[in-house]
Amino acid sequence: MKSAELDKLARRHGISPTRPSPDNREVAISGETKRKILSALKIDLPGAADHETGAMRREPKPAAKKIARSFLPEFFSSTRVWGVSLQLYELRSGRNWGIGDFEDLADMADLLGSLGGDFIGLTPLHAPFLADPERCSPYEPSNRQHLNPLYIAVDRLPGFACSPELERQLARLRQTDLVDYAGVAQIKLRVLRDLWPAWRQCDTYDPADFDAFIAQGGNSLRLHALFECLSLSMVERGAGAGWQRWPADFQRFDSAAVAEFERGHAEDVRFHMWLQWLAHRQLMQAADRAGKAGLRIGLYLDLAVGEAVDGSATWSEPDIYVSKATIGSPPDPFAIDGQDWHLAGYLPSAIAAGDMSPFRRMLSAAMRYAGAIRLDHAAALRRIFLVPLGSRPDGGAYVRYPQDRLLQILADVSAEHRCLVIGEDLGLIPRGLQDDLAAANILSYRILSYEQDEKGFKPADVYPVLALACISTHDHQTLAGWWRGADIQARCEHGIVPPDLTEKHLEDRKRERWNLKAALKAAGLDLPARLSQARASEETLRELTVSAYRFIATTPSLLAAVRLADLTDEKRPTNVPGTSDSYPNWKPKLSVLLADLMSSPLLKSVTAAMREERPRE
Repeated sequence: MKSAELDKLARRHGISPTRPSPDNREVAISGETKRKILSALKIDLPGAADHETGAMRREPKPAAKKIARSFLPEFFSSTRVWGVSLQLYELRSGRNWGIGDFEDLADMADLLGSLGGDFIGLTPLHAPFLADPERCSPYEPSNRQHLNPLYIAVDRLPGFACSPELERQLARLRQTDLVDYAGVAQIKLRVLRDLWPAWRQCDTYDPADFDAFIAQGGNSLRLHALFECLSLSMVERGAGAGWQRWPADFQRFDSAAVAEFERGHAEDVRFHMWLQWLAHRQLMQAADRAGKAGLRIGLYLDLAVGEAVDGSATWSEPDIYVSKATIGSPPDPFAIDGQDWHLAGYLPSAIAAGDMSPFRRMLSAAMRYAGAIRLDHAAALRRIFLVPLGSRPDGGAYVRYPQDRLLQILADVSAEHRCLVIGEDLGLIPRGLQDDLAAANILSYRILSYEQDEKGFKPADVYPVLALACISTHDHQTLAGWWRGADIQARCEHGIVPPDLTEKHLEDRKRERWNLKAALKAAGLDLPARLSQARASEETLRELTVSAYRFIATTPSLLAAVRLADLTDEKRPTNVPGTSDSYPNWKPKLSVLLADLMSSPLLKSVTAAMREERPRE
């Protein structure tokens, strides 16, 4: 194929001819990259330039584009709200099994309601690989349409009775500072399997409700449960939890070998559907508890931007996923080689297709529990950076997605479920996207340390109204850690950023610390007298944290999120982006028990500040 024909075909299928570089230049992508991306989009190159089959055609742009608007609660016309963000697994309690669970979530809702908060923000609760629990990143799930059974509060199920030996095992799991996912999964699945035969004989068991859940879940639920059975079986055989390492005749859900396996394991498949039902019921109960506790938004659930390439979703519905490229990010100043997140994304031509499109089903699966959702990497509504398999991120390219249709689906589903939509619009955002999201009533995501310009930190009053304002997220250090430069040191220690760039970042942080103090002073907030250097005392940094949250609370942004890790003064970060084996991402627990949170002076001071600035009306 001639170069001009290849360029034309690439443009037709939404492939951008350039990508950004760390020094803010546009770099032309190669012809080889275009061929690989077209192949990943399942475009047949020979003769493909002569027809439009399968193309993700450019949507016609009306003279005055009308953007579909997502749901906004009526009470926002007169008030702003605040809530707490956390990772469910990190919660400690005297009764959980070494991992935070749905009962802990309900208890957290009661606590937050008593403090005047209106939402609990959670990292994704998507289904992981039960057969390989150490694959614990909530942002690389096996399937976004189903839930994580490890969050089931087993001790709250009818018929459960604890033995002394089990209690000894649970005590060990509770005492660890990192979640022992393998240990948690082994014990929970063992006890749940023991409960399963007797459960159907319990007076509290409602077979009609379970059958209705199975009917509603359809093939998606059945195939996910079947995948879990196969995955556990394959791990026992040494083949691995992900389907790409399975024997060829098991790599397709519709093969004769899979059908034979399902016939021989019908009861196991039903067991895994039961786990999904239990998770569904307990999460719904936690949402109900949040409402009864007075949380006007309730649960705020995060949605990952993609799924594991070898998980339940890509195995169950291979025709709707990009096949030979994964989602990532081009090179930038904080990741000079770019990033490959090793996530499978929906095909641009399939994501919004049909009345029950993949995008609609994914949204509905979360919104039925939530008063708000957050779309991780909201830029994916317009474009996704795809990295061809076997290539480095600098060999990837942006691909256009059907933004207008996706915004219409968001509007429809959010209205149906009365669910607020937040878009994580950080990093490399295409021009004009934030304006489109605001027009669509999708809240922006504003992090204090990102809200800077050449003059320093932006004043609180310039934050947008349609936004969630916060200090940091799971990908950042706490505010105290940021002040000490712990994030910069971590990037250097793990080889993400070279030493010379680290020195520059440390110098930049000195200026940022001075600018933050200036912004807080300009806002009329009290600052500790000894706040003069990176090595400030813990008490001084706690006082800074209170002032910073009061600053966030004074913004006009409709939502303000208080990170629970800030309130418990955690030293170990949740996640260090760019690491895998060198840091225990998604495992650190909080240092404080749920029952002891109210004794934290920092929690009392910060939540008091939030109530004063954002009282319930």
